[in-house]
Amino acid sequence: MITETGRIVAVEQDGLWVETIQQSTCGSCAAQKGCGQSLMSRLMGHTSYLWVLLEGRNSEDYHLGEEIQIGVPETVVVRGSLFVYLVPLLAMILGAGLAQQWWASDGLSALGALVGLLGGGALVRWRAHQTRHDRRLQPVLLDDRQPVTVLPS
Repeated sequence: MITETGRIVAVEQDGLWVETIQQSTCGSCAAQKGCGQSLMSRLMGHTSYLWVLLEGRNSEDYHLGEEIQIGVPETVVVRGSLFVYLVPLLAMILGAGLAQQWWASDGLSALGALVGLLGGGALVRWRAHQTRHDRRLQPVLLDDRQPVTVLPS
């Protein structure tokens, strides 16, 4: 489980909006000062906002500005990264190869590569939209406040 510290920016009935800056690997990364993650977030004023499910916890126990720990399973990060990076790349190679096979023109091969790259990006976007509510892919709240289990009556 990859853990991050975040600050609560909104509390809703079934979840929290949490502001984060990904720093979990900053201390162990070989890039150290050469990394642009924190620099970009400072320059652009952009931080990540994540939706974290309360999973039965009482929303009144959480307050704006409070720092909390959230976790994301490693498998979600690895599979998501592979999908996001490989699908457009493979689609680009396929598009270039098919264009070269059909028309044997370098210009059309480059155009085929661009079409494949854009198509792969669209596929990634579509898949992200389809799985946006999948509970298995959501960050989880890591705290000692136990979720309430509701028994069916």
